[in-house]
Amino acid sequence: MKRRDFLAGLGSATAWPVVARGQQPERMRRIGLFFTVPPSDPIAQQYTQALLQGLHEFGWIVGTNLEIVTRFGGISDIGQIETAAKELVAAQPDLIQTAATPGTAAILKETRTIPVVFSIVSDPIGFGFVESFAHPGRNATGLVNWDSSLGGKWVQTLKEAVPQLTHATLLFNPAMMGIQLHNWKPPVEAAAKQFAITLRTAPVENVAAIESQMDVASLSLANRAWLPAIYPYPEFAALGELLSYGVDLLDLYRRSANYIDRILKGAKPADLPLQFPVKFQFVINLKAARALDLTVPPQLLARADEVIE
Repeated sequence: MKRRDFLAGLGSATAWPVVARGQQPERMRRIGLFFTVPPSDPIAQQYTQALLQGLHEFGWIVGTNLEIVTRFGGISDIGQIETAAKELVAAQPDLIQTAATPGTAAILKETRTIPVVFSIVSDPIGFGFVESFAHPGRNATGLVNWDSSLGGKWVQTLKEAVPQLTHATLLFNPAMMGIQLHNWKPPVEAAAKQFAITLRTAPVENVAAIESQMDVASLSLANRAWLPAIYPYPEFAALGELLSYGVDLLDLYRRSANYIDRILKGAKPADLPLQFPVKFQFVINLKAARALDLTVPPQLLARADEVIE
């Protein structure tokens, strides 16, 4: 068995209750899952569990009427991602579920006939995955992991945590977010103006670029380590950063089961409008706050979904 290829039985899934909605299909259906992370990555495992949980609610049971084939591409190795995408498309699944933008792009480069449902894509129109939010028009649809309110929330939350904040740098990867810069930058700029924060934006594509921008941002600081930051995903707060606020990605995976169910029962991706986030996560790392000599206001702690001690 290839390292990047497995049938996802996931024994714990068999314990989930099944709520059948309508008549069960008569034949086994095959879904391809595509991740641009290593097979051992716990995030991919969590996404898979969330998706299977959602599918069970629609009566799709692994080993009974559903087979899962998974491929993994490298995080930043485009060649590996494209190779894995070719392999998954060659397996001819009934539908392919993808995660982030690079993986979705690789799959859609290989097929315009197999239905594709994506779960974590910021700008599907800009990248050419769909024609419009209301009418995708092609073989792909799914859930967008971006909400226009996020940028303003980042600035507001960081200002609440660090009242003396007067300058901020917005780091972004142009390969992932550059196309929709015109969508997510204005809310950040508006919030920065509201809170009297001087804002600069900095495109970064690798670790060296991030280090360079951090050096620039900390020139006026006595200690370079004193750089409070807010991130879009909770994994950053779990790894020791101060704050994270963003879309609940596991919820996107659970919700994608609805479109998978509808497509397997005959619906066309071209006719299914894109869906947007409805759940968000706010995490505070108090250990990081102490290291930064910050006292997190009680009202901010009260709003947190998780506080890491």
